[in-house]
Amino acid sequence: MAALENAGRLSPAEYRRSTIYTTLSPCSMCSGAILLYRIPAVVIGENQTFLGAEDWLESRGVDLTVMNHSGCVEIMSRFIETRPALWNEDIGEIGSEE
Repeated sequence: MAALENAGRLSPAEYRRSTIYTTLSPCSMCSGAILLYRIPAVVIGENQTFLGAEDWLESRGVDLTVMNHSGCVEIMSRFIETRPALWNEDIGEIGSEE
């Protein structure tokens, strides 16, 4: 969401030619933004610490590439361990219910 906001106001055609690169599997809110902007491709650093709405994106025709890069897994695992309150505020509680 922050990356889209920071990109500024682009034309719809720009988004339809874009690829989003993300450390973590996109949550439902971020996946909704990807679909809203009609971004056709997402490269995911890892989806082991959290599996987002990948099935939903794929069902809507978004091309996903999951790297499961060890560096991304390490970064997210360390973040979850050292900042559990922030993780639970954003994703942890939601992720544990699924």
